[in-house]
Amino acid sequence: MIAPGNGGGPTGIRDANFYGWVADALQAGGMDAVVRDMPDPYVASEKVWVPFLRDTLRCGADTVLVGHSSGAAAGLRLAEEVRLGGLVLVSAYATDLGDAMERQAGYFTRPFDWDKIRANCGFVVQFGSPDDPFLPWDAQCEVAEGLGITITRLDGRGHFMEPTFPELVNAIQARASSARPRE
Repeated sequence: MIAPGNGGGPTGIRDANFYGWVADALQAGGMDAVVRDMPDPYVASEKVWVPFLRDTLRCGADTVLVGHSSGAAAGLRLAEEVRLGGLVLVSAYATDLGDAMERQAGYFTRPFDWDKIRANCGFVVQFGSPDDPFLPWDAQCEVAEGLGITITRLDGRGHFMEPTFPELVNAIQARASSARPRE
């Protein structure tokens, strides 16, 4: 399941960034992959996105959720309450960064429960780039530190808005067969 960053795009998220390419690559490898336009695509509010992921798309223990940017914040909040097979974070952050629209989305009104997120995920992988124009490197590292994981640093990738992302596909394929939430 791919939870995109906010904004969507004029032709929907399947054609935005790496989303459709990753879904196609996973499907070619024999995995189901879902890329759906999200409700409330510009604000990407927690009160809309988390219930949509949980109740409409039925993300659960058999789901590897890929969250990019705002989708990463949604994935973190979802993992606080739902068991996931895995969580892959791309351009993740844990504060509103002083931005009014991020505050409006609602994800950052309280601290993340890192212990619960870890306990509810079979695995967690994080990708970040120090040259991200929207997220300072230390904000991305704060997520990795909270989760007790090592961020996969990919220099020169900005906000991961390119049309392909083979490292992400490889990470999922390497871990998905053992993706089970911890008991």
